[in-house]
Amino acid sequence: MPPNTTASTGQQPGKSGRRKGRKARLIVLVLVLALIGGVAYGSYWSISTVRASFPQTKGTLTLKGLSGPVEVKRDNYGIPQIYASSDADLFMAQGYVQAQDRFYEMDVRRHMASGRLSEMFGKSQVDNDEFLRTLGWDRVAKQEYDTKLSATTKKYLQAYAEGVNSYLQGKDGEDISLEYAALGFTNDYKPQAWTPVDSISWLKAMAWDLRGNMQDEIDRALLTSRLGPKQIADLYPQYPYSRNKAIVQEGQYSELAGAFQQGGTNGTSGTNGTSGTNGTGGTSTGTASGGSGTSGTASGTSGTASGTSGTASGASGTAGLDSQLGGLTRVLDDLPPAVGVNGDGIGSNSWVVGGKHTISGKPLLANDPHLSPSLPSVWYQMGLHCRSVSSTCQYDVSGYTFAGMPGVIIGHNQNIAWGMTNSGVDVTDLYLEKITGDGYLYDGKIKPFVTREETIKVAGGESKKIVVRETNNGPLLSDRDEELVKVGRKATVDTAAPDRGDGYGVALRWTALQPGTTMDAVFAMDKAKNWTDFRKAASQFEVPSQNLIYADNENHIGYTLPGKIPLREESDNGSIPAPGWDPEYRWTGYIPQDALPYEYDPERGYIVTANQAVIDPDKYPYTLTADWGYGARSQRITDLIQSKIKDGGKISTDDMRQMQLDNSSEIARLLVPTLLKIDPENKDVREAQKLLEGWDYTQDADSAAAAYFNAVWRNVLKLAFGNKLPKELRPKGQCLWVEPVNTTGPADEAEKVRECGQRDPDKAQPDGGDRWFEVVRKLMDQPDSEWWSTPKVGTRPAAHNRDQLFKRAMIDARWELTAKLGKDIDSWSWGRLHRLFLKNQTLGTAGPEFIQYALNRGPWELGGGEATVNATGWNAAGGYGVVWVPSMRMVVNLGDLDKSKWINLTGASGHAYSAHYVDQTDKWADGELLPWAFSDQAVEKSTSDKLVLKP
Repeated sequence: MPPNTTASTGQQPGKSGRRKGRKARLIVLVLVLALIGGVAYGSYWSISTVRASFPQTKGTLTLKGLSGPVEVKRDNYGIPQIYASSDADLFMAQGYVQAQDRFYEMDVRRHMASGRLSEMFGKSQVDNDEFLRTLGWDRVAKQEYDTKLSATTKKYLQAYAEGVNSYLQGKDGEDISLEYAALGFTNDYKPQAWTPVDSISWLKAMAWDLRGNMQDEIDRALLTSRLGPKQIADLYPQYPYSRNKAIVQEGQYSELAGAFQQGGTNGTSGTNGTSGTNGTGGTSTGTASGGSGTSGTASGTSGTASGTSGTASGASGTAGLDSQLGGLTRVLDDLPPAVGVNGDGIGSNSWVVGGKHTISGKPLLANDPHLSPSLPSVWYQMGLHCRSVSSTCQYDVSGYTFAGMPGVIIGHNQNIAWGMTNSGVDVTDLYLEKITGDGYLYDGKIKPFVTREETIKVAGGESKKIVVRETNNGPLLSDRDEELVKVGRKATVDTAAPDRGDGYGVALRWTALQPGTTMDAVFAMDKAKNWTDFRKAASQFEVPSQNLIYADNENHIGYTLPGKIPLREESDNGSIPAPGWDPEYRWTGYIPQDALPYEYDPERGYIVTANQAVIDPDKYPYTLTADWGYGARSQRITDLIQSKIKDGGKISTDDMRQMQLDNSSEIARLLVPTLLKIDPENKDVREAQKLLEGWDYTQDADSAAAAYFNAVWRNVLKLAFGNKLPKELRPKGQCLWVEPVNTTGPADEAEKVRECGQRDPDKAQPDGGDRWFEVVRKLMDQPDSEWWSTPKVGTRPAAHNRDQLFKRAMIDARWELTAKLGKDIDSWSWGRLHRLFLKNQTLGTAGPEFIQYALNRGPWELGGGEATVNATGWNAAGGYGVVWVPSMRMVVNLGDLDKSKWINLTGASGHAYSAHYVDQTDKWADGELLPWAFSDQAVEKSTSDKLVLKP
């Protein structure tokens, strides 16, 4: 196939200046090394090499396949706005432009999603590829493309792929990105053509990181090795519905749900269940009929949502795993995150304020998804504009998308705006499987596995073949880790369980392993004109399930929960691993889309979503999950809105920005009054304690009080809980003499056992999030609880009650910060502890040191913290470093879209020495937002570079 792009002006993207062969790639690396060493002539040639992959942003290019000219206008931050006269041209140009800026990132993502990382990075990635091949994301993506997606969506995906491939034509790896030059030093990898399935498979990777409560299922099972049911229930308290409001308060759902709530014509309303105690909860039912004439029984969930989640051995006495599940955890820890922290700590804020409460009289909508920091940022800002919106060119939309995906994921068009937060609904279940010979046990019979063979190609090594086995619940994850062969060897099961034999396997059932229509939903949302259009589009957004928030220029606001959410029998609430051999634990279907909660123009005039409970279970017949976030952020946002609108106050765009930056610590507000009552004998500890006097609980980067309080909080968690958790949940490198199983009280020294933690520090427990806020809140009224006991260590005193443990934590925090920040507390600041490093997600973490130096940036000293609105998350078990962030921030002004604001974590470019690599990061760290031009006039005024793509 001949090249289909030619340049007439500007930078030359073709073969000119190309370096060929391994010798040239070695020269590139030597020159980059020389650049770092400061050698003048090395600097000159290295910069030339690096710039060879920078995109052409001015002049004209010929792009075969276009039906008409396309303009690409970039502002001072390199953010592109694309103008075309047909949908196909628009998405073809989008593919070309994203590949210009981010193809290496796109390439890595598709290799991860398809379990082909070893082709790029060698044998170090084989274990990851085995696990990802077992999940089979790319296989499901191909099924979606072949059988589920509309013809129009396929056309757009094909156009996008053509645009990407037009960019790749005639280029070697080093012409595309510096990283390829580095890869060429160790293997002969060459980028391959892009396919529509590559774009779809990335949705599966995104869904994996937003998969809900799978880690909680594992953790609750692991806890059974050291704690009893009552203790586990203490660590998973019920959601505080009366204090932290659910998202849907004045909302609606289908007639079926209404019949359940109110009592159908031929049925009775469900009776609320009692609060679960140690795994037992309400099991009431309400028989619903009417509406569409369908009658059925819906399980009552009142009082069970968190009650059952506190279970260790769980539903009907079945299915709790022993610590061998730690093998699965280690596999999950090793997987590279797609957009989050492998499911842990994922959060996000979004809220919308109706026109009656805003200065403009029209809605304001804010969103800031909390995801893993990455370089480049997971988000890519751009606008997609039809010169004239018509049946042949339907889009005029701007916002954030992922490099490698057509369309816009979050943003606004000319009529509506929308944002997303992770709903956290339970869409995954782990199943114990009794494996016998070539099959598995189900309903008293042996069923054969569904098997397939996968070949993993390895750069610089021999290929490896694996066999993937699947049960009727899903793929056997236990086949991918030698420790998982022993899974279930000590599982707690009832008398109906099959013979334990060599133990049970572990299978995964997950909604994303079935073909879906989410890609259709993206395009439909991008062109939605009103609430009806938006709801219809959202109903196709099957995986991952997200809280979708909405506003339009007709002064309406709304919220809807889409997604494929499983229905389970009463005996199974999805909070713990279930027995796969028992038909009672099979999914029975999915909640109907029209039965999912939504809210439209509520009387209060605003809607807040920040990963809290979607709806009070007393008001809803279906179980959505047993593991909501606990609502610390959402309630703080609600309080901030209410404080602004009381007495008729109005909210501005900048007010919304200021709310996004709120650093207030709810747990500090709870604990500091008690900490100030404690009388530490040591003068240095008293000196640190005085930092908390008069502190307003805000965690600014320069706050010494925030530094000391967070150190105290970390040590409270470690002493009260962390040292009592099983090794599978504690951080690697933490070796302790710990209390015996099933006690939190002090033990004789002879009874203690030495255990070393096994979990990645960024994913260990207690992580200090708002679940732990709730745990500690409940225990504050139990000052003599055994949780407050901790033994003497060296000169550090033992504790037998709450205040003694707090004193010990204050002592430990003082000396921890002395070691980290120095003895002079005047030099302390939260930002010195709480730092953000941005790392290239491949060579920036595992490449040679000089390559890491070239690709990575930082640190930035940040304010904010865990479970605050400005959620710069950190894991209290692992340290103070930033592990997730507001990955972007936006505020959409529906009164004047050109007055909207946005910011990205890094920049538009994935090229390490581009001016747009991290040009937004300083402003992001300072809490600033950039102007967000949308109208033709505003975009033209902000344009600094213009590229014309011609057919």
